[in-house]
This record gives sequence, structure tokens and C-alpha cells, in this order.
Amino acid sequence: MMKYTGKYYMVLSLFLRRHLIEQFGKEVTNKALKGAKPIYKEMLEKCEDIGYDNPMASNIYMCFVFLAIWKAADGAIDYEGYRKVIKDFMTTPPVSKFLGSGDLNNPITLKKGDERMHKMQEWADEHPEYKDKTWDFNFENKHKDGIYYHFTRCPLNDFARKNGFLEILPLCCEIDHYMTEAKHGVLHRDYTLATGGSICDYWIVPDKIANPQ
Repeated sequence: MMKYTGKYYMVLSLFLRRHLIEQFGKEVTNKALKGAKPIYKEMLEKCEDIGYDNPMASNIYMCFVFLAIWKAADGAIDYEGYRKVIKDFMTTPPVSKFLGSGDLNNPITLKKGDERMHKMQEWADEHPEYKDKTWDFNFENKHKDGIYYHFTRCPLNDFARKNGFLEILPLCCEIDHYMTEAKHGVLHRDYTLATGGSICDYWIVPDKIANPQ
């Protein structure tokens, strides 16, 4: 199981509340947020451990908050409405400003982003006990512009398929687009494991490049 930490739930639920109320009303919001915390803890207990200090662990801790809130609402939160909530939250100035700490149109920022992804794979290589449980990075020089990599394994996808969250998981996949846009980039993606693809692909390009190659 994954080690429990409450910081992600505390922060995300606090800032999501307003957006949830705007979309679904106070009654649904209060029910969802009240019931989500024990579900969140239970999800971490069921989740296969990928290492608490794994640099990719935050993906699980963050996405599980969104999934737990949806589960706690017991059908009162629909897919498209929740999509709007998550998008509004991710693109709100305080959040987008925090995420957009760099501009991918700057070659130095783009290079640092690429190096950061390689370091995540290096962590997995250095921790064989978790390597087959965490995301696997596959880097290819497929494009002239930007950076490209893909996964063939995703712990979130594996968990969602085993525990009944697959129908809502694609909303968490869309967060990748918002995070890239916050850094003035565009994520070009053809496949996700959550929607039945054999890979999750990432081609990240600075947004000032009109016709990326």
C-alpha cells in the first residue's frame, strides 16, 4: 500500500470546494467532501506501493483526491460537470501561476523539463524494488521540435481498472494538458492507457511553434 499523507487531500479539497459548489451545489459538495477522505485513505491502502519518495508519487496522491470525491458523491457528480470543475480549478490564476513557473518557449526551460523526466526514470532504475510498479519512461527522438516520451505502464490505470474508477480516470489524464499549457506549451497526444491505448504518449511543444515537426 502507499504511505498515507493528508496534505494533498487537505489542499486540493479546500480549493476545489468553490468550483464544486458552482457546478453541483452545496449539498452535493458537502456530501462528496465529507465522504471522500476515508475513501482516499482506503484507496491508498489498496494501491500498490511505488515508493513514497518516488518523484512520480505525487501523481497518485493528487489524482486519488479527484477520484475519491467523485466516488463519495455516489453518482451526483457527472463526467462533463466534473470535467468543467477540474478544468476551472487547474486554469484558475493562482493554480496556473504556480504551475507555470517556466516558459517552454525558452530552450533552457524545455531542456530542464526533459532532464526532469530522465531523472524520474533514473530514480526507477536505482530502485529495482519499484521499477516494475511505477511508470516506465520511453524516450525517442521522433520529432524535430519539443520533447517526446511515452509510458506503457501507469499505476493509476492499473488501479482504476481493478477498483472501478476507469470511467472517471480520463479526467485526470487531461490534467497533463492543463499543466503543459500553464508553461506555455502544447501537449500533442494520440493515446492513453485509460482509454484503451497501448501507450500514453507525450509530445510537448512550445506554444509559439506554429507548425511543429
